[in-house]
Amino acid sequence: MKIAVDAMGGDNAPQVVVEGIEQARDEWSDLEFVLYGDQEQIKEYMKNDDRITIVHTTEQILGTDEPVRAIRSKKDASMVLAAKSVKDGENDALFSLGNTGALLAAGIFIVGRIKQVSRPALMPTLPATNSPLGVNMLDVGANAEAKASYLQQWAIMGSIYAHDVKKIDKPRIALLNNGTEYDKGDSLHKEAYQLLNNTESINFIGNVESNNILAGVADVIVTDGFTGNAALKATEGAARILLSELKDALLNNGIFTKMGAAIVAPSLKGMRQMFDTSQAGGAVLLGLKSPVVKAHGAADAKTIYYTVKQIRDMLQNDTINKANKYFEQMSEEK
Repeated sequence: MKIAVDAMGGDNAPQVVVEGIEQARDEWSDLEFVLYGDQEQIKEYMKNDDRITIVHTTEQILGTDEPVRAIRSKKDASMVLAAKSVKDGENDALFSLGNTGALLAAGIFIVGRIKQVSRPALMPTLPATNSPLGVNMLDVGANAEAKASYLQQWAIMGSIYAHDVKKIDKPRIALLNNGTEYDKGDSLHKEAYQLLNNTESINFIGNVESNNILAGVADVIVTDGFTGNAALKATEGAARILLSELKDALLNNGIFTKMGAAIVAPSLKGMRQMFDTSQAGGAVLLGLKSPVVKAHGAADAKTIYYTVKQIRDMLQNDTINKANKYFEQMSEEK
């Protein structure tokens, strides 16, 4: 299994990319990596090149670049060449920490989407109470507008992913809505509810409200990209502020508060671990012909290691082809 890596994407590239890739390389002997980027910079941090090939590139896509224009104009950028290698069958999957919009564009226009999937969706893994595997939510930004049929396709792909990669026997699929009743929401959500409820291949449990996204009530939550992105950022922002305020309250309110903080520190460790999503890997762009995964730009080597594990699981389980075959069968039945 060969993974194409955009080694120049992210805040701390290529150092953390190389460190994470080498950790993964040393763990799994069935993986090979092709790193696209500045050869001198990559070699500076590389301990050895066992099962790692470098393809020197002269350009990179920046976080400030307009995504589609960058993909079309920067033909020699590390992300573009990595994506082309997957399209041409030279590598099996694409991994990047770079510009999210550009990676979406590279996935759609270069790697290509599954024929029967109308729109690919971006799916991260979020922490969830009483659920060490977390919850997957899609779409969180690839499609600002959606149709009910898109949400049905995303639910099917999310279910296949949760079954294959997270080893959940019957993943619980929920629709993000403004109420739990079946007739809640606008026309899109009402139609989507009926489609999901009549999709026999998934374990649809109904609507879930945004206050329960992290409650562990579902394994996969389906929504349109506009709502999903807003909910994701609101959830991340609230969690960040809460943890920051809690830390400030415990450490900056006198000696007795600090003593109390020392006493409850072991209990707070569990909370910190819950919000540590590094082991969940990256966000998957589902609906493409090959695995394309985006890790956060500020990711460290640990996150990269687990993202490689995530990609390896997808390749081992042939997750993409399972989705492809499913939609081909649906198309034939129609």
